Amino acid sequence: MKRELEHFKIGDSYGGNQDWFRTFMMRLGGCGAETACDSSLYFAIHMGVEGIYPFDKENLSKDDYVDFAHMMEKYLWPRLSGINRLDIFVDGYTKYLNDRGVTCIGMDMLDGSETYENAAAAVMKQIDSGYPVPILNLNHKEKAFKDYEWHWFLINGYEETDNTLFVKAVTYSGFQWLDFRKLWDTGFANKGGLILYSLKGGRTHED
Repeated sequence: MKRELEHFKIGDSYGGNQDWFRTFMMRLGGCGAETACDSSLYFAIHMGVEGIYPFDKENLSKDDYVDFAHMMEKYLWPRLSGINRLDIFVDGYTKYLNDRGVTCIGMDMLDGSETYENAAAAVMKQIDSGYPVPILNLNHKEKAFKDYEWHWFLINGYEETDNTLFVKAVTYSGFQWLDFRKLWDTGFANKGGLILYSLKGGRTHED
């Protein structure tokens, strides 16, 4: 079974890219803000949430996206240890949504200490319901995941193949299919986790 959500493109870029940001610290540690920006654009474009994106969602541009990211910086700014906990993301993004008058989006947290089975079930349920899944990955034992260390990004698809669950990881203007069991098994005690979105009122994505 394979399921992929629609996303958005800015020119040839699949989603946004923190390498575009104007300051060194945002280019280094702006992945939380980027994840919130990409989430906001998804909700605006594909789920009809009004007010969440302050520019023209019908005419996306790199300049507008960068301006948006630096607006989001106020809520999810890079810091010494990074946005290294789920609650920091939830608190910051909730403040942004409230300031924009957006009250329909809920967020729950699934900690990285949860079993792989629970995490996999949560990812598939979210994607099936039409929600992209922000994920925080901290340290990882496998070099294959080096580009995803201490990093926020989105999952917007999954595929089950021969008892293996692959997830579509979106970051840096592109995507890659990753073995979710290996991604989740970081080998470290300090773990990240998942953000589980919902829309109040029970609204789900329409294909």
